[in-house]
Amino acid sequence: MALHLPSEIVVERFLPTARAMLATELHERGLTQQEIADRLGVTQAAVSKYVSGDPNLEPRLAEDARMQRTVERIAEGFTTGEMDDYEALSELLALVREYEDRGPICELHEEAMPELQGLGCDLCVRGQDGAVLAEQQVLESVRKAARMVADTPAVVDHIPNVGMNIGMALPDASDPLEVAAIPGRIHDLRGRVNVPSNPEFGASEHVARAILTAMAADPTRRAAVNLATSDELLDSARERGVEPLEFDAAYEDREAHLAELFEETGGVPRVIYHEGDFGIEPITYVFGETAVDAAEFVVEVVGE
Repeated sequence: MALHLPSEIVVERFLPTARAMLATELHERGLTQQEIADRLGVTQAAVSKYVSGDPNLEPRLAEDARMQRTVERIAEGFTTGEMDDYEALSELLALVREYEDRGPICELHEEAMPELQGLGCDLCVRGQDGAVLAEQQVLESVRKAARMVADTPAVVDHIPNVGMNIGMALPDASDPLEVAAIPGRIHDLRGRVNVPSNPEFGASEHVARAILTAMAADPTRRAAVNLATSDELLDSARERGVEPLEFDAAYEDREAHLAELFEETGGVPRVIYHEGDFGIEPITYVFGETAVDAAEFVVEVVGE
């Protein structure tokens, strides 16, 4: 992991772009290069580069309307004398704070540190509180689980036509938005397991609802993986001491039926499945305490 602080993005991407845009605006308003240099705290040579037409701007910042308005406002204030350095600094700092709250700086930070993707840069905005740590742990577990299934070629034979997903819920989740999964689902791509992107909260509906129903009966069952139902898969689970539980394939009131089934059995089995119905593909769910726990069992039952 390459460690990058958000302040590095500000120094290396935001500040040069803001200075170049300001230099250009002030140049167009008739200020000399030395006057601009004195105002911006840079050398005359730097200003010359800024206004030469090749300032190496960060496009996502330079093309943002908020940046353009702020630069024009500061340039106009400097030119007319209605804005001093303190007020200009205040304008730029306000823009930085806005950009760090799920804005362009946040996007650039996520690109520099892919581990932040899916968190919306909450670590920067909210700090390292318990909620953020819980989200990080869930996302990391789903990421590891996805790598595990992607590295197991045999999994590809058990991916449903509708796609496979790996989900894990926050400890007190009550809504699919509090369950992390793989956006776009996992698919068979020319004979290999294709994980299209990093996990995000709210990326699943069916797997998420299965997890939430399971959690209502057993709060430790916070994760699940869906697979295509097959005799091979179910027999492999039985060989490992796990008796799969069959449930009704119908979508109507599925959660209520599952809740009743879990109550009758006194808990949530490791594996549940249905044999499909008209227009409904046979699906098996493997539950776990974490996404990694569920994926480990999937890798075990599908074999190498």
